[in-house]
Amino acid sequence: MSINEMQTLVVGANGATGRLLVKQLLDRGQRVKAILRPQAVLPKELIRSSHLSILRVNLLELDDAELAEIVNGCRAIACCLGHRMSWQGMFGKPRFLVTDAVRRLSIAAMANKAEVPTRMILMNSAGVSNRDMHEPLSRGHRLVIGLLRLLLPPHADNEQAADYLRTEIGQAQQALEWVVVRPDTLTDADSVSEYSLHIAPIRSALFDPGSTSRINVAHFMAELSVDQDCWQRWKGQMPVIYNR
Repeated sequence: MSINEMQTLVVGANGATGRLLVKQLLDRGQRVKAILRPQAVLPKELIRSSHLSILRVNLLELDDAELAEIVNGCRAIACCLGHRMSWQGMFGKPRFLVTDAVRRLSIAAMANKAEVPTRMILMNSAGVSNRDMHEPLSRGHRLVIGLLRLLLPPHADNEQAADYLRTEIGQAQQALEWVVVRPDTLTDADSVSEYSLHIAPIRSALFDPGSTSRINVAHFMAELSVDQDCWQRWKGQMPVIYNR
């Protein structure tokens, strides 16, 4: 499949990272389906692209057949969903927005039985551990994470979304492959800069956080969507990304 025949579904395309990912993909000549909230907007420079199709829907309100139709023909699904930084966004419904979206998108992709595995690329957080690797955590870190899990629903949602891919999809699913991208503290930048990728955090996301620009996250997610070597290097893993 040539790059011009590839298509990526971007969920959360109107978000701070999602819109950057859409641009990164379009700049690579890839076709993009973008799911936006009904009232959300995208920059005019993106909307003008003939390679972009926009779907203004609430993903979790779609039935299985509608979702399967949206996913059909997409080589990759990139999920940039997150909870809004408001009381309703943090503590209101849907409490498991990301987990429910990832689960339903995964099921829809597998139901389509594409000739090659669909790529699921989930933007997550360096504060979420890859429990397949038993990443070393200090006692204080484990204590704070336990409190966040109880008191902050978005953190529990991020954990469960990653765990769904790690345990329910796993490494042997022939119809779906996945990567969970874990940035540390997100920052804004105007252009892509050098960044480093690691199989596990090299610093504490709580007590010694690093930084990751949103545009670098978007660049890496676009590479995962388009580049076969990059995908083969990281599939089934939860790489942590830091600015250099």
